[in-house]
Amino acid sequence: MTKYSKFALCALVFGAFTMTSCSNDDGPTTPPSIYQRLGGTTLVADPDNAGQMIEKGRLSYRKVINSTVGLIVADIGSNASGNLGEHFAPLLAEVQASNTTNLAELVDNLTDFFSFNTGGTNPVNTYSGLDMVTTHNPALNPRMGTNSTDANFDKFKGYVGAAAVQNGVTANTQLYTDIVAVVESLRAPIVQ
Repeated sequence: MTKYSKFALCALVFGAFTMTSCSNDDGPTTPPSIYQRLGGTTLVADPDNAGQMIEKGRLSYRKVINSTVGLIVADIGSNASGNLGEHFAPLLAEVQASNTTNLAELVDNLTDFFSFNTGGTNPVNTYSGLDMVTTHNPALNPRMGTNSTDANFDKFKGYVGAAAVQNGVTANTQLYTDIVAVVESLRAPIVQ
């Protein structure tokens, strides 16, 4: 074989290898869901339940929800302007009477709701609570203290954003923007 034909053969093999390794026969890929970006279905030890495992995505949401509740309670306790005390009056009265059953149910329902609606597909993430319109209408749900305004909703969205940051979601990232967008998508059924 001449030098030229050896060179051509090498170039052909190299080109075929390069084209094959760069080709994408799978078609367009779907970007990972918010749930996946928060840890997905990877099982980790549940810090709140010794000896149990929890999906990392679900744990991430539970942490954000617990922190959101903490921020709301702190503002109510300090009588901060625009706090959401009226909205949670029935629940706060129960907690002050040392009954935390409904608070735990609220945290579980919110964890289910956000996990399910952002890509948590395992049965543990199934939401079975009330729809958003019924949940946030005091005439239909005696657990809701009052109707929500846009200002109340903005305050809640701010709590969720701050809670996400407290739990490792960096502000001004796509993940943060996507989480806040999910909350924003609920404005219409919540603000009645």
